[in-house]
Amino acid sequence: GDIRDVLINWLAQSDVVYLEKVGGYVGGKGAPGSAMFNFGYNVGYLHGLIASMNIRMIEVTPQRWQKTIGAGNKATHGTKWKAHLKQLAQQRQPGILITLKTADALGIMTWATQKWAA
Repeated sequence: GDIRDVLINWLAQSDVVYLEKVGGYVGGKGAPGSAMFNFGYNVGYLHGLIASMNIRMIEVTPQRWQKTIGAGNKATHGTKWKAHLKQLAQQRQPGILITLKTADALGIMTWATQKWAA
C-alpha cells in the first residue's frame, strides 16, 4: 500500500509515463517460473495503475533507448552490461549519483527527451 500511495502521488503530477517495454524472460539460466510470474504481475500492476489514472504511457524497447545513449552492441551480459549502462549514464549526468538500479531510468529519460525535442 505504501508503494502504491507513493506512485499515485507521483503519477498525479505527470502527463505521460515512459516505461521500458519488457518481454517475458527474467534472469539467467534456471530462473524459477515464480520469478517470471512475479515480474509479469508487477509490470501488469504498473500498467493498470497508470491506465486507471488516464495517464499516457509510452513504452520503449531496451534496444531503442540503449541505441540513443550510444551503448553499442550488447557484447557483454548481466552485471557487466549494467555497469556499462551505468557508466554511460554517469557520463551524461555527472552531478547525480547513478546506481545500477537507476541507470536504465536515466537512459529512458534521455531517449524520451531526445525524441520529443525533435
